[in-house]
Amino acid sequence: MSAIELSAEILALLFFTGMLAGMVDAIAGGGGLIALPALLATGMPPTQALATNKLQGSFGTFSSSLYFIRNNLIRLSELKFMIACTFVGAAMGTLIVQRISTQFLASVIPLLLIAIALYFLLSPTISDEHRSPRASPLLFSLTIGFGVGFYDGFFGPGAGSFFAIGFVGLLGFGLTRATAHTKILNLTSNLASLSFFIISGHVVWSIGLTMGLGQMIGARFGARLVVKRGVRLIRPMIVLVCILISTKLLLESHPALLDWIGL
Repeated sequence: MSAIELSAEILALLFFTGMLAGMVDAIAGGGGLIALPALLATGMPPTQALATNKLQGSFGTFSSSLYFIRNNLIRLSELKFMIACTFVGAAMGTLIVQRISTQFLASVIPLLLIAIALYFLLSPTISDEHRSPRASPLLFSLTIGFGVGFYDGFFGPGAGSFFAIGFVGLLGFGLTRATAHTKILNLTSNLASLSFFIISGHVVWSIGLTMGLGQMIGARFGARLVVKRGVRLIRPMIVLVCILISTKLLLESHPALLDWIGL
């Protein structure tokens, strides 16, 4: 990295970018939509940007998770197997992504995210009320925990939305509680992926730690908004994030769309 890229002005901008990304991620996920382009704009290679994004994102998910734990929305003792399955899945995904193209996922995931957006937008059952679970915690851990963890390590965009819909649809959680639990599993998958990126030497520590400090501040603020506003804030934010991620992935996987819309 050059001296210009690591100047005080650039680091300050990255700090505030991390803060904004942390706030958005704590509420609805999708903070990478903000953080990753900023990292790529510094001129670092994509692999370093992905690795550094996992580092800075881990600070945010840790901060919001800690806030939710202290506000009694999460009991870690009940999540041990979910955390283990998510960690294993994310680790496997991180290893496999280095050998397989993600082009197919880039085409399919936008459709799934649009479906999630419509579900959160239109379903009358989306609220802070708890309902009877449709699956056991064991089944949830082996399917959503491992599966979305693998996806997050392999590809990533929208993982928080997939976790959230799993908690709401399968375990019957209210949306605020689902969002809180999603942060724990997001943190788990981030740390699993980060471990392998650290071993491979791809993390740019100076930038990752700077953004990470901003993430911690922004994520705490976002977590407070989740507790205070609940479903009224989370529901539209998840819909918006899903639409933005879908649009980004569709444009990246189908460049001709840019010409078609005149960009």
